[in-house]
Amino acid sequence: MNREYHQWFSPHLNRTMELLVLGTSGTRVLVFPARMGRFYDYEDWGLSEVLKPHLCNGELQLFCVDSIDGESLYNFWADPPHRIRRHVAYEQYVLKEVLPFSEKKNPNSSLISHGCSLGAFHAVNIAFRHPQLFDKVIAFSGRYDLSVPVAEFSSLFGDYYDEEIYFNTPSHFLYNLQDDYWLEHLRQMEIVLTCGNEDPFLENNRAFSQLLWQKRICHSYYEWQGRAHKPHYWRQMIGVYLQALLC
Repeated sequence: MNREYHQWFSPHLNRTMELLVLGTSGTRVLVFPARMGRFYDYEDWGLSEVLKPHLCNGELQLFCVDSIDGESLYNFWADPPHRIRRHVAYEQYVLKEVLPFSEKKNPNSSLISHGCSLGAFHAVNIAFRHPQLFDKVIAFSGRYDLSVPVAEFSSLFGDYYDEEIYFNTPSHFLYNLQDDYWLEHLRQMEIVLTCGNEDPFLENNRAFSQLLWQKRICHSYYEWQGRAHKPHYWRQMIGVYLQALLC
């Protein structure tokens, strides 16, 4: 299986960023790591091994990006406005550096956004903010509102709230979205969401799924037994749902 390591200095983040490319052709898959994760986690956790047949036969090509969660959403040394601005800069890095890089390596126009845990938030957030760019989004064990506390997980912004947080909280900006152009793009995407039925974010997922139906955005939502918030479960999920979407 083709495996490529790449790094370059990002002008949008003012730092060197790394990523891993797996496969040679086919549908491009933008893979976000879990909370505070690294670009090599998807491979280390065995998820790419599940997809190996698709990677080797040219159906899929993974672009596994690094995170900067410790500098942005989870950088509690910085104030909330700085954290959300750093997150927005990260999105610009992905949109204006990673995606053009992927297009040069692979001209296939199909693009999937994918991630687990906080990576699921990143995957859904970028795909819902820019639905004209993505054909599918596959999100496992996500949390789609970082502004409110859930169980042992605190709000990432405390009592602070601004326009940037609003437009980077899918369950917030989607609720008020009325623009037919953007809604039609969202309705054309294939969307898969999963969550464990004992996951702290279960109610957040159910509410988000309900909101999608209210907006007439068709999607698949699955609940797994238990908390289902570990690589062991994500390996099973990717084998079931991503391969099903390729059929």
